[in-house]
Amino acid sequence: MPRFGLGGSLLSARHLITKGLKEIAFWAGRIILILALVTFLVSVVAPYFSTVRLSSYSPTVSPDEMARHQEIVRKGQQELLSKKATEYNENIVKPRQEMKLKRKEEQLYKMTGQTWKLTEGQRLGEAEENENHYVDMENGMETANKEAIRKRKLPEQITKPLTKDEQPQPKKVVTLPEEPDPLDNGVVTIALRCPSGRVYRRRFYKSCSSHVLLDWMMKIGYHSVLYTISTSVPRCQLELNNDLTLENIGITRHTVLNIEEKDPS
Repeated sequence: MPRFGLGGSLLSARHLITKGLKEIAFWAGRIILILALVTFLVSVVAPYFSTVRLSSYSPTVSPDEMARHQEIVRKGQQELLSKKATEYNENIVKPRQEMKLKRKEEQLYKMTGQTWKLTEGQRLGEAEENENHYVDMENGMETANKEAIRKRKLPEQITKPLTKDEQPQPKKVVTLPEEPDPLDNGVVTIALRCPSGRVYRRRFYKSCSSHVLLDWMMKIGYHSVLYTISTSVPRCQLELNNDLTLENIGITRHTVLNIEEKDPS
């Protein structure tokens, strides 16, 4: 009998514990559901109340005032961007362009053999004056008065008058006689073929001095020291001087002559 009484008490205790746990779980679920519902309501209603509160406290701004404020902000942004663009152009773009231009000039001067243009240079006589100045300073002979006298004094070859032989001769101007009318008597047409292949034509009187051909050749650009005039067929070098006329050297009709380089030997 006592054994069965102990088992019954254990069963009743277990039943009470299970019932208590179920009630705890039931109320805990209700509490959680209520908290979730309250949270949902707060999340929905709170933004509305905050908007109403802000709108009630925010000052009213007229459209004109808003537009003026936007215009001020826009002008400030434009000035800032313009300032940045100017600084970029002055500090980056222009130095790059100047560097590219300088490199192109250096390449051009190197290709054309004008590298002296890349140096700063110095005024005439400056190197000699500096050299003399250094020599005198080393010897301890240079003073302010001597330096001033030395700078004022011109070299002797500049102040010395030139003799008659040393005076520069006036440059000879090559002039040709006027071209005669083709219908006049004693007129011949001469074609002068240059080494470049270009041909010049001109009319002369047969009585003209043969030296006029040399003047014509020099006026074209071929100096008589380096070039001479020859006939085409047969090839023969002409003897040209003031004593012989064109008719004397055999030019009595229309003729083609050649400009040729003189034999170096």
